Amino acid sequence: MLSARNRELLGLVPVALATAAGFAGVLIAREAQVNDLTVTYGAMFLVLCLVGHLFIRWRLPDADPYIYPLTASLAGIGIVTIYRIDPELAREQAQWFVIALIAFMATVVLVRDISILERYRYSIAIGAFILLMLPRLTGGVVNGAYLQINIGPLSFQPTEIAKLAIVIFIAAYLAETREILVTQERRFLGISFPPLGFFGPMIVIWAMAMIMLVFIRDLGSAVMFFGAFLALLYVATGRLSYVVLGLAMFIFGFEFFSQTVGHIQARADIWHHPLDPALYHAEGGSYQIAQGLFTMSDGGVLGSGFGQSLIRVGGDPILPAVQTDSIYALFTGEAGLIGAIGLLLLYLVFIERGLKTAMIARDAFSKLLATGLTFVFALQVFVIVGGVTTVIPLTGVTLPFVSYGGSSIVANFILIALLMVISDNARREDAEIGGVI
Repeated sequence: MLSARNRELLGLVPVALATAAGFAGVLIAREAQVNDLTVTYGAMFLVLCLVGHLFIRWRLPDADPYIYPLTASLAGIGIVTIYRIDPELAREQAQWFVIALIAFMATVVLVRDISILERYRYSIAIGAFILLMLPRLTGGVVNGAYLQINIGPLSFQPTEIAKLAIVIFIAAYLAETREILVTQERRFLGISFPPLGFFGPMIVIWAMAMIMLVFIRDLGSAVMFFGAFLALLYVATGRLSYVVLGLAMFIFGFEFFSQTVGHIQARADIWHHPLDPALYHAEGGSYQIAQGLFTMSDGGVLGSGFGQSLIRVGGDPILPAVQTDSIYALFTGEAGLIGAIGLLLLYLVFIERGLKTAMIARDAFSKLLATGLTFVFALQVFVIVGGVTTVIPLTGVTLPFVSYGGSSIVANFILIALLMVISDNARREDAEIGGVI
């Protein structure tokens, strides 16, 4: 059998070839010819991936062999799609990819012992709350939501880092209290309820989700945050009734504020009636969602081909925020239903490897942390894909590794680093008893 690292290296080869082929497709559509830029871009991407691979081989020799190639394939799809939109944006995204790789390496070096995060859980939680509130205090509005901090020419979305910090705190808290939640639960009408002392933390977490919804106007982060909490709560206790109770609290809060807070009610109306002519032509209305639906339907089963979808007429965008919120709609329109399914399958395999890491983790905190990180990643995909396809209201969440955005790719590489540290520790311990796949 190939070693884990050799399997990882072997997986990077088709990723680089597919990325080069993607650049070739874009160049053919744009210039009707292929030049040496195709090979150059593909080779540069492979070199960057190999740098990460050599670092993993050095510092994490027993880590999961599939997480990194899957990450590289998603990042390759993202850079090619962004290059199709705007070569300058693709150059910036490639720079952020390098910065994200550096953040990945720094996280592995600094957090080699994952238990250090558990010891500083309250400091991490306070830091997360400060990060969440900073955009509101500084007025960093993005499409009506308080998401970013502007520092000179640079902008940063602290919610991307805050979501990781919140997951770390919840995992540490539940690792400490899960025994109490199970042994001291109360039953009423055959339904299990957590002890009264636990309602305080649950209400605090619910209140933070509502703060994101009302004051920060970030429905996507609220869904990811509270969804990850419910997933960890179920894994820690095995009690479905706790999840149902938490879900009911969130739905109640959303329904209440959608009737009383104007911007939430507007989001709900756009979601319910995206093709309504009045909403379609209204300022801040359903134009973006409707155009995304038109773009996806235009692709059909096999897609219109890279570079073939119409995203601008002159200088006016037909598909707003195409490099961020609507990039899934563009990819689906040009790669078709087959391409969209392939992209979602990559995400599903990534999620499977994350949950595999959680299953083999030895201690409760590592197990819960891997689960939480994986669910945050999965919910991020669900929120943006569900928003574009009108399964849920559209929010300003990026599609991991595919959408344009420096904060997003850096935060997700940190997430990858934490998962791989947990995986390396667990697999090293399991190596003596037959190993894991």
